[in-house]
Amino acid sequence: MDNAIAVLDARLKTAPGDAGSYNLLCRSYFVLGNWDRAISACEKAVGLDAGNSRDHLWLGRAYGEKAAEAHFFTAITLAQKVRSEFETAVQLSPSNVDARSDLAEFYLEAPGIVGGGQEKAEAEARSLATIDPAKAHWVTARIAQKNHDDVTAEKEYRAAVEASQGGALAWLNLAFFYRRSERLDDMENAINHATSAQTNASEVLMEAAETLIGAGRDFPYAVQLLKLYLSSPTVEQAPAFKAHYLLGTILEKQGNREQAAEQYRASLSMAKSFSRAQVALERLNR
Repeated sequence: MDNAIAVLDARLKTAPGDAGSYNLLCRSYFVLGNWDRAISACEKAVGLDAGNSRDHLWLGRAYGEKAAEAHFFTAITLAQKVRSEFETAVQLSPSNVDARSDLAEFYLEAPGIVGGGQEKAEAEARSLATIDPAKAHWVTARIAQKNHDDVTAEKEYRAAVEASQGGALAWLNLAFFYRRSERLDDMENAINHATSAQTNASEVLMEAAETLIGAGRDFPYAVQLLKLYLSSPTVEQAPAFKAHYLLGTILEKQGNREQAAEQYRASLSMAKSFSRAQVALERLNR
């Protein structure tokens, strides 16, 4: 990640009007959790290419992450910006599934004072049904969870699995549901389906491992998944530096402090500002 940022910075010195490079820089800082720099880069991308749905989507995401950590009044202002950017992303590209699903999630979670509302989320689910039925079922499941209707939520998550023809991400979302419901055996079963799905997504390997770690279940399988992921081409949604950090977390929990420290250092060698690895290594050094 540090190399990627260096390359993008160098590129922008010679091509300051390259909106695509600013978008990539925004996404690089996003995965590092540096919301201010992510926002700055994405604002520049939008300023240079205001008609690009992708750029508005990422700017909205960066505003949203910063809002989650902000004080109330600042969060309100940022949430209004999130809604504006997501809605613009959808207006510019009505078939942008990511933009519609993020907008639906915003409508579901945000209070009415900043434009949230369950009816708006339901409308996005209906729009998604014509372009991505699996994602539409996911949104409907999230709405049911918000209403504390776990029976309908599980039904909709399973409908998403069927609509995606057993897709890995749909199985993983079902696993997340079982984790929140404390149905950990069912969670592990869904993870097994997700990680063996024919229509796989490589980021599922790391996200499944992280879910097992958080639930305190089957650490050996989590290690296997992380090593398999790191031996394959990695993807933006699951940066390699985070996979090394998660390996370190398991090793530390197992009492293997020396190898845990090696994994934390491997993480920081790729992303020196990754705070979770910094804190973990400092803890071990103490």
